[in-house]
Formats: sequence, structure tokens, C-alpha cells
Amino acid sequence: MKKTLLAASVASSLFLLSACGQQQAEQQTTAKAAEPAPAVETAKAELGSFGVDLDARDLSVKPGDDFFMYAGGTWYKNYVMPADKTRYGAFTALAERSEKQVKEIIDSLENETNLNADEKMIRDFYNAYMDVDAINAKGMEPIAGVVAEINAIENVKDLTMMFGRAWQDATISPIGGFMGFNRLDPNEYQMSFGVGGTGLPDRSYYLTEDERFEDIRKAYVAHIAEMFTLAGIEGGDEKAAAILALETKLAEAQWPREKRRNRDLTLNQIQRNQLSSEYPGFDWDTYIAQTGYQVAGELNIAQPQPVKDVIAIINNESLETWKDYMTYHAISNSANLLSEDFFNANFAFYGTKLRGQAEPRPRWKRAVGQMSGTQSLGFAIGKVYVDRYFPESSKAKMADLVKNLRAALGERLETSDWMGEETKVNAQAKLASFNPKIGYPDRWQGFDGVAISSSDLVGNIRNLRKFFREDSASKEAQKTDRDRWAMTPQTVNAYYNSSFNEIVFPAAILQPPFFDPNADPAVNYGGIGAVIGHEIGHGFDDQGSKSDAEGIQRNWWTDEDRAAFEAKTQMLINQYSAYEPIEGNFVNGQNSLGENIGDVGGLAMAYHAYKLSLNGKEAPIIDGTTGDQRFFLAWAQVWRGKLTEQSMLNQLRAGTHAPGKFRTLAPRNHDAWYEAFDVKPGDALYLAPEERVRIW
Repeated sequence: MKKTLLAASVASSLFLLSACGQQQAEQQTTAKAAEPAPAVETAKAELGSFGVDLDARDLSVKPGDDFFMYAGGTWYKNYVMPADKTRYGAFTALAERSEKQVKEIIDSLENETNLNADEKMIRDFYNAYMDVDAINAKGMEPIAGVVAEINAIENVKDLTMMFGRAWQDATISPIGGFMGFNRLDPNEYQMSFGVGGTGLPDRSYYLTEDERFEDIRKAYVAHIAEMFTLAGIEGGDEKAAAILALETKLAEAQWPREKRRNRDLTLNQIQRNQLSSEYPGFDWDTYIAQTGYQVAGELNIAQPQPVKDVIAIINNESLETWKDYMTYHAISNSANLLSEDFFNANFAFYGTKLRGQAEPRPRWKRAVGQMSGTQSLGFAIGKVYVDRYFPESSKAKMADLVKNLRAALGERLETSDWMGEETKVNAQAKLASFNPKIGYPDRWQGFDGVAISSSDLVGNIRNLRKFFREDSASKEAQKTDRDRWAMTPQTVNAYYNSSFNEIVFPAAILQPPFFDPNADPAVNYGGIGAVIGHEIGHGFDDQGSKSDAEGIQRNWWTDEDRAAFEAKTQMLINQYSAYEPIEGNFVNGQNSLGENIGDVGGLAMAYHAYKLSLNGKEAPIIDGTTGDQRFFLAWAQVWRGKLTEQSMLNQLRAGTHAPGKFRTLAPRNHDAWYEAFDVKPGDALYLAPEERVRIW
């Protein structure tokens, strides 16, 4: 899902079944069907009469030629993208609902006199963000101290110190570290270091030699120069050209995204006392001292050769260019917190040029977004959000759906004819150990000691950064906290954490079209059921399958079974790599493999669970649709959406998910879809049975 998503703590999708094994499983679940089940009362469904917007369909399109347009083509042709959007779909609609609900929470606090500490922080932070006159009057003064520190750099050691505290100063570093989990012992925290430090969405934006990307690079240089001019810094054109040249070198040193997601390649643990000898030329002691962490014992180097290459770049590049580079990013990264001239200039490039967004989002929405993250006041807001907007009944019903999806996968594992018994035992053990988290944390994040002012926006951000870094560093040597969430309850998304073998579903996603307690069961199984299956599937995809039931990264497969699995995943890579959303720009089937396995496998699990839920009875006909049609239409409705071309390009180059249109096409791999919509040879989406990728 959004993503992506969730850095090193989150894995991707699942195992693949052979055609024979899949067909056997479907026969076992469909053979029971006999008498029609009674129709479920769906009068109160939010969408349509049973949970799907049938009016969105384009019935002039054959499902087998373009299922995306068949399921939502009328909506797609008539929907006009708002000027402040670069994409719109089910996720966007729910995110907007969540934003409005958070705004209602904030508004209700404005005139209250008896606020608790968290509520006062929420109110004061919001007011600081919304005080445009005060922010404009300050210009770039709030970050003048950071810019002065950068200007005072005299040598590589000073530069290294600034790299080490980039996290607090909102600037940038070509070498970065984060505190994650020890992949060989998930009960331990472990620092992992890698490379980055580029301002464009992906290394390909620097290295692709065609007119589209050359135009973006030219605009990037002009944008950097403009930011220097706004800051009153002379020589912007020359500085901007040098920064692009520097970032191009950094991009060349980086691994491609599909290589960076290979968990075998990114696990390279060494002892702290070996760091300087294994990766010489960089003052690691000075750098780490600024991060706030001790980094004792073992650590991980995510990209070994790129780290060495970037160290060489640090030592060989002009100190003045490094200072200009850090100065620009300090300004750009804080532009949304500074006066409107800085914000507007930054938006013109990152919003309009790179993503096709004609206008900025309203300021109140930007304020809510700034407040709602896990490293901001997101959990303080989330606690109120859950009390006001999340019914406990939804949590209970969701728990039942998770239970049913796990049972379905358990049955499908047993019917696999390509996986040996030894691997099946390990797979079942992993499935049994899954920990579902639904709605909200059992224990809420505290904010004791955080100072929030109604008149100092940048100061508030810095105080929160410092609070969360100190909180993380204080737990560095402790046992990992398995109660902690990586998303807030008001976030419309879900994730899988491979180290804890957990699937997490925030409250805000448990709404239509994903989940509606009043919808027909087929709709909930095709919507949130497939999302649950997707997240479970991440534990069994090409990367998540490298961790066992305890979250330890190790090979629990036989060589024969792993080879069979990889042959099937290659089929999926080839299938998705053939999709061409923009001329000359294809879906990266390798980079999106985990998500595509999650979609195809999640649908298989959800369909199986849906059939089991019928208890051998036939689903009723509702508004002329069969149960199977409603199931697949619900899936398509989840991924109905529209993107600007720039946003589509960004997703193709920098994202791990295929665009929604092509996620809608996952049913091509399922026999039941062909039967439900009478898809035949000669239809554009038809795949011969042996070409369909069979996942759980």
C-alpha cells in the first residue's frame, strides 16, 4: 500500500502457487456452492445499494479489454482533477475525510479553556502554522542560524559535524543513518547507514538522457538559483550548476531502487570498532557523535560500495560546493515553514514542475499534514480521533476478517503442489505467528517535556525533532518496543513489519470503499479483505519471505522450493514490466514486485475466504451483479484513480507500487475473474491459464 509504504522495517509480498494448485484450491471452495444464500441487508451501505458505485462503470468497455475503465470509466472520464491535487482516488478521498475530521478536532479546541497538555500542544502548533502575517514578517530568519553554521564550516571535520546533525537542522547529508531493528535479532535496535543526499525523486532523474529529464534538470538548476536569490545569496547560477553536478555524482554512486530493496544485499553487519578500517576516509566518530546515538556493538551498512564511493566524493569535492549544497537544502527543506515567497518558489518546482500540481493545498490542510506524522503530534491527534470517529465495532469486525484471511491462506498453503513439506511447515509457523494490529495503539505516545509555542513554528518543529531523537536514543540499548506503531490512526494506509511479523491497519482505512459494515460481504472481502491479504502476503513475498516466524532474516526454504518460487515471480516481473503508462516509461516490474505479489496473492486469499464465508451457499444476485462480480468490482473501486502525468512519472521512477490502473488488473491472474466477466481469448487482458501467476 503506500506507501508505502515504511523503509527498512517493512517488507513486501508472498509465495506463488502453480496453476494446478490454485485450480485445486478454487475447486475445493466453489464445489460446495448449491443453494442461494439469503440477500444481506445493505440499504445503509455508503456507496450504491450494496457498497459499490455501479454508476461509475463504463458499460461500453468490455471487462476483458480494460477492466479499469469498465469498473470506473464513467467516473474517470468525468472527474476533473482539482488544482491542488496531483492524484485522486479512494485513498485521497478518505485522506480528505480524515483531514476534515482532524480540523474539526482542532477547531473544537480553539475556545476551550480547560485543555490537557496534549490538546494545548495541538491548538498552539496549529495557530503557529496559520499565523501567516507573523511568518511572513520573519522571512528566512528562523533558519538564519543554520545557514550561518554552514557558512562557518572551515574544513571536512566541520562539514562532517553538519552532516551528522542534518536531522535537526533540516538540511541534507550524502551519508545517512536510521535506528531500525537488528534483522538477525528483532529484539534489538540497530543503526543502519546508507547513502542518499539528492534533491530529485530518483537517481534516474539525473542519469536519463532524454528531453523530458533534461528539461527537469534545467528547471532544477533554475529553481536552486532562485532560492539563493530569495535568500540574498549571490552567485546563484554558478552555485546551482555545481550542486547539480555534485548530486549527479551522488546519484551515480547509488544503487538502483530494485537493488536497494534486495534484503540479502542490504544486510552487512560489522562491529562499531571496525567501521573506520572497513570504510576509511570518513570521520565516523565525529559524525555519530552528532546523531544523538551511541552506536555501540554491531551496526549495518545498507550499501557497502556506495558508502565507500560517497566518502571519496566527500573528500574530493570542493568544500565551498558542499556548503552551497547544504545551504540550498536547508532553505528548500524548510520552505513550507518560512515566508510565502520561499514556499511559493519551492512549490513551483517540487509541486508544479515535478508533480503537475497547479495550486498549493489550502494552508489549513498543510498545517494538518505537518502535525499528523509519527514524528510530530500525530498520536496526540490520533487519540482524540479514535475517541470521536472510530467505532469499536469496526475493530471487532476487522479482527474477524483477519482471522478468516489467515484461515484461507492456511488452507491454500496445504494445497500447494510445488512447495515441499519442510517449507510448508515453516510457512504455516510464520502464518500462525502473525500479529495483527487494528485501529490504534494499545499504548499511546507520550509528549512529556515537549515545548510548543503558538508563535514559533520552526522552533516547534525543532523541539519535536529533538524530542523524538532523544526518545529513540534513550531506548537504543533496550529491548525493542513491539507496541509502537509506524502510522497514526488517522492515516489512510496499512503496512507489514517483517521484523515483528505484524500487519497494521490504522483506523482511517477502515471506511468505504475499503470497509463498510453495511455493505455486501463480497464488497468487504474484495476491498479490505484483499488489503488484509496484501499485507499478510508481504510476509511471503520475494523479500518478506526472507524472514522467519520470529522476524529473523534467514533462509527457511529448501533450494528447490525457492527456485520454483523465483520462477513464478519472474513471470510477474515480466507481466508488469510490459505495462507502459507513459510512452517510453514502463512499470518497473522488479522494483514493484513485492507490491504486485501482494495484490495478486491478496486477492487469492480474499476470494478464498469469501467463498468459505458463504458456507456452501450461492451468493445472491444484487442489482444484476453476482457475488464474484461484486468482489472484483470492489477491488477495482479501491484502485480507481487519476494522476497527472508528472505524478505518474514520479511513481514509475521513484515508487514501489504500480499505478492504480495496473493494480486494478491483478485479477487477470485469477480464473474466477474470467468466469465472472466472461473474459475470452482475443480480449486484450486475456491470459492463457499457464500464463496466469498463481499466488497462494
